[in-house]
Amino acid sequence: MARAAVPGTTVERLARELLDGASSDPLAGELEAWLAGSPRFRTFAEANRAKIRKKLRGAADAEARRDVRAELRVAHLLLADRRIELEFEAYGSGKPGPDFTVTYRGERTFNLEVTRLRRPPDVPGGGRQLVAKLHQLPPSVANIVLISIDGERADAFDVAAATRALRARADRKDEAFFIDRGFDGTRGFYERYLRLGAVLVWCEGGAGDARAALWTNGSARIAVPRRAGETCLRCLVSG
Repeated sequence: MARAAVPGTTVERLARELLDGASSDPLAGELEAWLAGSPRFRTFAEANRAKIRKKLRGAADAEARRDVRAELRVAHLLLADRRIELEFEAYGSGKPGPDFTVTYRGERTFNLEVTRLRRPPDVPGGGRQLVAKLHQLPPSVANIVLISIDGERADAFDVAAATRALRARADRKDEAFFIDRGFDGTRGFYERYLRLGAVLVWCEGGAGDARAALWTNGSARIAVPRRAGETCLRCLVSG
């Protein structure tokens, strides 16, 4: 049986509500298309409309809006797989915690934190873009950090090199570097680093397999379920 079409007014109304009535917002067209094309994303947006609206309202400039757009686009892509369920800001809106809690059918729940690089990766500098996100990873659960980058290839951000550089600093006891970034020295860094199960790098402008890459942390205390991580990777590649 063919699926009934969603009335355009329904989608437009939800999009306007999410955008706080700003129908001229540059995101409006994309958001309406995502809502119309994905019943699961539309259900997600309806269930989380207050959180999404608050997050968009708080995005004061174009870069901040692009950050929120990246989160919504990731949700749209992941929900294309019916085995994936998403909870948005399960740790509380505005609190330091991952963006999504992900349930993959038959596997343990894990967290997914989305961040967007606003400038090219600085691997020689020691993975500064990645290290800040470690503060948002809770204990006792697997965690993935998803890094959205511009360009055409996800491997432009070499996660393995970035984490090696960070661990080398910690091995050299570069306490000042980690204290300046909010850790209790190198010991605090390692405590947080061991919460990191995997990193997904996503390049929306890429093509095929170059669009996304998955790095797993062999030192993590709690590993990300393998099938779940690989499914997330496929969702990003195919989107």
